[in-house]
Amino acid sequence: MPEGDTVWRLAQRLGDALAGRPLTRCDLRVPRLATVDLTGREVLEVLSRGKHLLTRFEGGLTLHSHLRLDGAWKIYAPAERWRGGPAHQIRAVLGTTEHTAVGYRLPVLDLLRTTEESRVVGHLGPDLLGPGWDPEQALGRLLSAPDRPLGEALLDQRNLAGIGNVYKSELCFLLRASPWLPVGRLPRPERVPALAKKLLEANKHRPARTTTPWGYRPHPSEGSRGARPDRRLWVYGRAGRPCLRCGTAIRAADQDPASEERATYWCPACQPDRPDARPDPRPTD
Repeated sequence: MPEGDTVWRLAQRLGDALAGRPLTRCDLRVPRLATVDLTGREVLEVLSRGKHLLTRFEGGLTLHSHLRLDGAWKIYAPAERWRGGPAHQIRAVLGTTEHTAVGYRLPVLDLLRTTEESRVVGHLGPDLLGPGWDPEQALGRLLSAPDRPLGEALLDQRNLAGIGNVYKSELCFLLRASPWLPVGRLPRPERVPALAKKLLEANKHRPARTTTPWGYRPHPSEGSRGARPDRRLWVYGRAGRPCLRCGTAIRAADQDPASEERATYWCPACQPDRPDARPDPRPTD
């Protein structure tokens, strides 16, 4: 599932391709929007709010979309072949004379008045990449349910908007905290909003998400052979592999047993259940 930095970057690309130009083609392929035609309306801007996309048009209309697990927006030149998936997966086509944006497998697609955007994004907590970022408010929301497991609290978009499974796992590791530790027992909880903001800001321009020192510059032992793609992340996707800090095998489990989309990765040595039981870091190389 795309996370806040991916959606922010997508909003920039869609804005660069469409904003400031009138639509020459509009095809919204969902039943409730089948008769809608935005042709001739200028695209004013494309914004991200957490994991939500808001495409604003002149006349006070906003097209709201959400990628969820496998939705995607692809941008094509006029003569370019569309390669984002079969035609039956297309949910939206927005074209100008210069580019065409095609939305594939979009599980959420709504058209609403721009003045009513709060109906779809008003529930979100402070946006980690938004202009109104408020770390104090984010911290207050996180701590409003002190018995809630840290991993669940991080995923709740009502607390901080933009964190998904990857950042959930990476943040817990960097905080040296078990994803199941009650958030109210986390030492120095004020570190959470600051660290989350730092990670997403650092990655919003990177095509390959990186949370370790080795993912974007050579490890000293690698000489001039370049960055290590297999070391871009501390724990996410590394189940059964050695922890990059201490060598213990990384574990994986569902944060939420009711959802297969909530896989959590953690190091049982670096992230013990008790905050006072953390071992000293023992880098392996």
